[in-house]
Amino acid sequence: MGQPKLSTIPLENGRVPGYKAKTAEDVGLRVAPTEPQGTPEQITQLAELKAKYKDKSATEILHFALTQDFPKTIAAVSSFGSESVVLLHLIAQENPETPVLFLNTGKLFGETLRYRDRLQETIGLTHIRAIGPHPKDLHEDDPKGALWTKDTDACCHIRKVLPLKRAMEGFDASITGRKQFQTSARANLDVIELAQGKFRLNSLANWSHEDLLDYIKEHNLPRHPLVDDGYLSIGCMPCTERVKDGDYRSGRWIGETKDECGIHYPIGGLTDGEGI
Repeated sequence: MGQPKLSTIPLENGRVPGYKAKTAEDVGLRVAPTEPQGTPEQITQLAELKAKYKDKSATEILHFALTQDFPKTIAAVSSFGSESVVLLHLIAQENPETPVLFLNTGKLFGETLRYRDRLQETIGLTHIRAIGPHPKDLHEDDPKGALWTKDTDACCHIRKVLPLKRAMEGFDASITGRKQFQTSARANLDVIELAQGKFRLNSLANWSHEDLLDYIKEHNLPRHPLVDDGYLSIGCMPCTERVKDGDYRSGRWIGETKDECGIHYPIGGLTDGEGI
């Protein structure tokens, strides 16, 4: 699928000339803590869960989380991207009624939306919640829908970070599809984390790309249609390009140092920047 025209204004280093990007504070990015953020009781629970989940398989971890540790208070967060089918299939095998929060930023590929519908039917997920940016935020900060040409961090903030924060208010924990191999920021990713008073379960943290491909093949799962077209990591259409050479996420936010969208507050990292 061809890329949209980026801008009628000549860009300098991917930005509109003369545009002053918002500061990290403006868009909600902060220096990350080096310790888990939660109540003393939550920190104790985190230590217990780390011991419980140690050396357990992804299937076992999801079983414990969904049936014992966070029954009815946990939701999966999915982009329905290139590898999302693995985690979604594992979750559906344990409990197809698990809430799945799908961030519809308003800038996604049409293929992603159709893929979501296909997986819902194929895998049998019964509780997919599409969440998106608040109209008020769009009216105030991105009335023309072109904020991504000026400040990708601010765009991600109003289209991803804020909607997910609102959606997570009714849950104690989330399940993410993040893996250690994806970015340097995720190299030391643990299977369970605690940030901003919410637990994060990364049940596939230790999986390799080959593990994912083997699982997809073994279970004959449908791939995202853009994978065969050269898209290895799939996000919003304006900020995702095909990958010929380079690392796994080199097709995201071309021309910028950014390689995370910012929806998960990191533990021990530098900024709010661990995407799904």
